[in-house]
Amino acid sequence: MKISILDDYFDTVRTLRCFEQLSAHDVTVWNDHVQDVDLLAERLRECQALVLIRERTEIRAPLLERLPKLELISQRSVYPHIDIDACTRLGVVVSSNLHADTPSYAAAELTWALVLAAVRQIPQQVASMKTGGWQMGVGSTLRGKTLGVYGYGRIGSVIAGYGRAFGMDVVVWAREESLARARADGYRTAETKQAFFESGDVVSLHMRLVDATRGIVRAEDLARMRPTSLLVNTSRAGLIEPDALVAALRAGRPGMAALDVYEHEPLADVSDPLLTMENVVCTPHIGYVSRDEWELQFSDVFAQIVAYGAGSPINVVNAGVVRR
Repeated sequence: MKISILDDYFDTVRTLRCFEQLSAHDVTVWNDHVQDVDLLAERLRECQALVLIRERTEIRAPLLERLPKLELISQRSVYPHIDIDACTRLGVVVSSNLHADTPSYAAAELTWALVLAAVRQIPQQVASMKTGGWQMGVGSTLRGKTLGVYGYGRIGSVIAGYGRAFGMDVVVWAREESLARARADGYRTAETKQAFFESGDVVSLHMRLVDATRGIVRAEDLARMRPTSLLVNTSRAGLIEPDALVAALRAGRPGMAALDVYEHEPLADVSDPLLTMENVVCTPHIGYVSRDEWELQFSDVFAQIVAYGAGSPINVVNAGVVRR
């Protein structure tokens, strides 16, 4: 089978142990990022199985209609970047393990690293030293502060545990069934969404981006945060109302933000406000980008290809195409 892997920026996938699962196939790995339909159609014209690295490239109908040999798209996690209806119509199987039973510890660890980096001003202190300076300011400690966890799922529950380990008062806001789980785990839950944002010294977002959660954090929510508080988002930028975060940071509520996700990715405009504000710590969507995490993820992705080749597709999103 002719397989193409997109967006492997540092040519990492072929170095993974699990890559051996594809040893019997003809694999092409692309190390750049391309969204141009004409160029992608040319690159993928012989492709039978397409491997996506999360949501780095959008796969929509105009591209799919120009890939007559494509049979399978294999990836892991959610798939808002794939036109599932077009795939079904064109006979392309989409396999994606949603790994609902296991958290991404890499994403959780990156979240906590951003919390520490922001409250202790680590990027700014490093930059000061590199320009010949010394201490440039006074940071804050976490112990005794309030950590607000918005969304108590696989990753949110891990973050709550990190907050507890650091001596923080953890408060959760989420759907009612998630609030019940949080209470069962011994965490305090907020009475209202308004009280949640008002009370948090650190507020961290941990929800999937679906229609019900798009823009769920609104400008008025951010305005309730304290001038000394920190908003952390390593989930999806679309959880926050468009343009609301930049406006809120300029208004001083919250006082800081730490981000790994953006409305438009890759974020390459160095003049973007989020990259120029001194009170914002940014990383380039690396929450899931660790070798250990990739071994887990691509083991699933490649297993889906092997299963399809054996005539027994697994983790099929558009089951209708298989029945047809």
